[in-house]
Amino acid sequence: MKKLFLIIGAPGSGKTTDAQLIAKANADSIVHYSTGDLLRAEVASGSEQGKIINGFISKGNLVPLDIVVGTIVNAIANAPKDIIIIDGYPRSVEQMQALDEKLKSQTQVRLVSVIEVEVSEAVARERVLGRARGADDNVEVFNNRMSVYLTPLKEIESFYTSLNVLHKINGERSIEAIVSEMEQFIKSKI
Repeated sequence: MKKLFLIIGAPGSGKTTDAQLIAKANADSIVHYSTGDLLRAEVASGSEQGKIINGFISKGNLVPLDIVVGTIVNAIANAPKDIIIIDGYPRSVEQMQALDEKLKSQTQVRLVSVIEVEVSEAVARERVLGRARGADDNVEVFNNRMSVYLTPLKEIESFYTSLNVLHKINGERSIEAIVSEMEQFIKSKI
Protein backbone atom coordinates (compact mmCIF):
# COMPACT_ATOMS: atom_id res chain seq x y z
CA MET A 1 0.00 0.00 0.00
CA LYS A 2 1.25 3.47 -0.88
CA LYS A 3 1.72 5.89 2.01
CA LEU A 4 0.80 9.53 1.39
CA PHE A 5 2.17 12.55 3.23
CA LEU A 6 0.72 16.00 2.47
CA ILE A 7 2.72 19.11 3.31
CA ILE A 8 0.84 22.38 3.69
CA GLY A 9 2.09 25.84 4.51
CA ALA A 10 1.84 29.47 3.50
CA PRO A 11 3.47 30.70 0.31
CA GLY A 12 7.15 31.03 1.22
CA SER A 13 6.95 28.53 4.10
CA GLY A 14 9.60 26.37 2.43
CA LYS A 15 7.34 23.34 2.03
CA THR A 16 8.48 22.54 -1.53
CA THR A 17 12.18 22.88 -0.72
CA ASP A 18 11.77 20.75 2.42
CA ALA A 19 9.98 18.01 0.49
CA GLN A 20 12.50 18.10 -2.38
CA LEU A 21 15.43 17.67 0.00
CA ILE A 22 13.78 14.76 1.83
CA ALA A 23 12.87 12.99 -1.44
CA LYS A 24 16.38 13.53 -2.83
CA ALA A 25 18.00 12.09 0.33
CA ASN A 26 15.65 9.09 0.16
CA ALA A 27 15.38 8.65 -3.62
CA ASP A 28 15.18 4.87 -3.29
CA SER A 29 11.93 5.00 -1.32
CA ILE A 30 10.27 8.46 -1.51
CA VAL A 31 8.83 10.41 -4.42
CA HIS A 32 7.82 14.06 -4.14
CA TYR A 33 5.29 16.05 -6.14
CA SER A 34 4.63 19.74 -5.77
CA THR A 35 1.07 20.64 -6.68
CA GLY A 36 2.40 23.90 -8.10
CA ASP A 37 5.04 22.11 -10.19
CA LEU A 38 2.50 19.61 -11.53
CA LEU A 39 0.21 22.47 -12.56
CA ARG A 40 3.08 24.60 -13.96
CA ALA A 41 4.27 21.60 -16.01
CA GLU A 42 0.81 21.39 -17.55
CA VAL A 43 0.94 25.14 -18.33
CA ALA A 44 4.41 24.74 -19.89
CA SER A 45 3.14 21.90 -22.09
CA GLY A 46 0.99 24.44 -23.93
CA SER A 47 -2.06 22.17 -23.70
CA GLU A 48 -5.60 23.50 -23.56
CA GLN A 49 -5.74 22.33 -19.95
CA GLY A 50 -2.50 24.27 -19.34
CA LYS A 51 -4.00 27.46 -20.75
CA ILE A 52 -7.01 27.11 -18.44
CA ILE A 53 -4.73 26.49 -15.44
CA ASN A 54 -2.56 29.51 -16.32
CA GLY A 55 -5.60 31.78 -16.30
CA PHE A 56 -6.01 31.00 -12.59
CA ILE A 57 -2.37 30.69 -11.46
CA SER A 58 -1.31 34.00 -13.02
CA LYS A 59 -3.74 35.83 -10.73
CA GLY A 60 -2.90 33.78 -7.63
CA ASN A 61 -6.32 32.11 -7.66
CA LEU A 62 -7.15 28.45 -7.05
CA VAL A 63 -7.28 26.17 -10.06
CA PRO A 64 -10.73 24.50 -10.42
CA LEU A 65 -11.28 21.52 -8.14
CA ASP A 66 -11.73 18.83 -10.78
CA ILE A 67 -8.47 19.79 -12.53
CA VAL A 68 -6.40 19.83 -9.33
CA VAL A 69 -7.84 16.63 -7.88
CA GLY A 70 -7.41 14.86 -11.23
CA THR A 71 -3.78 16.03 -11.40
CA ILE A 72 -3.05 14.86 -7.83
CA VAL A 73 -4.81 11.50 -8.17
CA ASN A 74 -3.02 10.86 -11.47
CA ALA A 75 0.37 11.63 -9.86
CA ILE A 76 -0.35 9.29 -6.92
CA ALA A 77 -1.57 6.49 -9.21
CA ASN A 78 1.56 6.71 -11.36
CA ALA A 79 4.04 7.23 -8.51
CA PRO A 80 7.08 4.98 -8.93
CA LYS A 81 7.61 4.67 -5.15
CA ASP A 82 5.39 3.60 -2.24
CA ILE A 83 6.04 6.70 -0.10
CA ILE A 84 4.62 9.84 -1.66
CA ILE A 85 5.04 13.41 -0.47
CA ILE A 86 2.78 16.04 -2.04
CA ASP A 87 3.20 19.65 -1.05
CA GLY A 88 0.78 22.50 -1.56
CA TYR A 89 -2.33 20.37 -1.24
CA PRO A 90 -5.05 20.77 -0.10
CA ARG A 91 -5.53 24.52 -0.48
CA SER A 92 -9.27 24.56 0.08
CA VAL A 93 -11.88 22.70 2.08
CA GLU A 94 -13.30 21.42 -1.22
CA GLN A 95 -9.90 20.04 -2.29
CA MET A 96 -9.52 18.38 1.11
CA GLN A 97 -12.97 16.80 0.93
CA ALA A 98 -12.50 15.65 -2.67
CA LEU A 99 -9.20 13.93 -1.84
CA ASP A 100 -10.71 12.40 1.30
CA GLU A 101 -13.55 10.93 -0.79
CA LYS A 102 -11.07 9.54 -3.35
CA LEU A 103 -8.93 7.99 -0.60
CA LYS A 104 -11.95 6.44 1.14
CA SER A 105 -13.10 4.84 -2.11
CA GLN A 106 -9.89 2.84 -2.65
CA THR A 107 -7.39 0.66 -0.78
CA GLN A 108 -4.12 1.35 -2.66
CA VAL A 109 -3.19 4.60 -0.88
CA ARG A 110 -3.36 5.61 2.79
CA LEU A 111 -3.01 9.17 4.05
CA VAL A 112 -0.43 8.86 6.83
CA SER A 113 0.02 12.50 7.82
CA VAL A 114 -0.59 16.12 6.92
CA ILE A 115 2.46 18.15 7.90
CA GLU A 116 1.89 21.88 8.36
CA VAL A 117 4.98 24.08 8.04
CA GLU A 118 4.14 27.09 10.20
CA VAL A 119 5.52 30.55 9.42
CA SER A 120 4.23 34.02 10.22
CA GLU A 121 2.75 36.13 7.45
CA ALA A 122 5.68 38.57 7.82
CA VAL A 123 8.26 35.81 7.25
CA ALA A 124 6.27 34.41 4.32
CA ARG A 125 6.03 37.84 2.69
CA GLU A 126 9.74 38.54 3.14
CA ARG A 127 10.69 35.16 1.61
CA VAL A 128 8.31 35.34 -1.36
CA LEU A 129 9.00 38.94 -2.31
CA GLY A 130 12.72 38.42 -1.68
CA ARG A 131 12.96 35.48 -4.10
CA ALA A 132 10.78 36.99 -6.86
CA ARG A 133 10.95 33.90 -9.06
CA GLY A 134 8.28 34.94 -11.48
CA ALA A 135 5.33 37.12 -12.36
CA ASP A 136 3.31 35.65 -9.49
CA ASP A 137 5.80 36.91 -6.88
CA ASN A 138 4.58 40.47 -6.34
CA VAL A 139 2.81 42.12 -3.39
CA GLU A 140 -0.70 42.00 -4.84
CA VAL A 141 -0.47 38.35 -5.88
CA PHE A 142 1.27 37.42 -2.61
CA ASN A 143 -1.52 39.06 -0.57
CA ASN A 144 -4.11 37.14 -2.59
CA ARG A 145 -2.22 33.83 -2.24
CA MET A 146 -1.87 34.39 1.52
CA SER A 147 -5.59 35.09 1.83
CA VAL A 148 -6.39 32.01 -0.27
CA TYR A 149 -4.16 29.97 2.08
CA LEU A 150 -5.43 31.38 5.37
CA THR A 151 -9.18 31.44 4.65
CA PRO A 152 -9.77 27.65 4.86
CA LEU A 153 -6.82 26.86 7.15
CA LYS A 154 -8.70 26.49 10.45
CA GLU A 155 -11.22 24.11 8.88
CA ILE A 156 -8.45 22.08 7.21
CA GLU A 157 -6.51 21.89 10.50
CA SER A 158 -9.66 20.85 12.36
CA PHE A 159 -10.52 18.13 9.83
CA TYR A 160 -7.05 16.57 9.84
CA THR A 161 -6.79 16.90 13.63
CA SER A 162 -10.05 14.91 13.90
CA LEU A 163 -8.44 12.18 11.78
CA ASN A 164 -5.39 12.33 14.06
CA VAL A 165 -3.02 12.97 11.13
CA LEU A 166 -2.09 16.66 11.51
CA HIS A 167 1.52 17.37 12.54
CA LYS A 168 2.87 20.92 12.83
CA ILE A 169 6.49 21.94 12.32
CA ASN A 170 8.07 25.34 13.05
CA GLY A 171 9.10 26.69 9.63
CA GLU A 172 11.01 29.69 10.96
CA ARG A 173 14.28 27.84 11.59
CA SER A 174 17.14 26.80 9.32
CA ILE A 175 16.29 24.59 6.37
CA GLU A 176 18.53 21.91 7.86
CA ALA A 177 16.64 21.88 11.17
CA ILE A 178 13.23 21.80 9.48
CA VAL A 179 14.19 19.09 6.99
CA SER A 180 15.80 16.98 9.71
CA GLU A 181 12.69 17.11 11.90
CA MET A 182 10.33 16.47 8.97
CA GLU A 183 12.40 13.58 7.63
CA GLN A 184 12.62 11.93 11.07
CA PHE A 185 8.87 12.34 11.49
CA ILE A 186 8.11 10.80 8.08
CA LYS A 187 10.47 7.89 8.71
CA SER A 188 8.85 7.29 12.11
CA LYS A 189 5.52 6.81 10.31
CA ILE A 190 6.72 4.32 7.69
